[in-house]
Amino acid sequence: MNNRTDHLEGEPLIIPSSTDHPLHESIVEACRSVFDPEIPVNIYDLGLIYTIEIGEESTVKVLMSLTAPGCPVAGEMPGWVATAVESVPGVKDVNVELIWEPPWGMEMMSDEAKLELGFM
Repeated sequence: MNNRTDHLEGEPLIIPSSTDHPLHESIVEACRSVFDPEIPVNIYDLGLIYTIEIGEESTVKVLMSLTAPGCPVAGEMPGWVATAVESVPGVKDVNVELIWEPPWGMEMMSDEAKLELGFM
């Protein structure tokens, strides 16, 4: 099997976020404060934040990717995201994990990001 289909039928390629948690929107806004230095759009609207998982103790796990594995800020960006999310009142602990599956693609960008970058 190839990487894109190496999952159970019906299983999402990206783990769902904890969208029903009261901290979710504030964490999304914190992620929107982080920008890829080479692209004038925040990383949330670029589609680089795959999952925001919020635990019972307000611990947050963020699964994110980059536009390319060779991104010059690959070593720094997860720290930027962690710092932004840690600043949200009520968040107790943050773990940011960089993942490469599924690979990021332009289809993951929000309409706002596509418009900003001239793709719409």
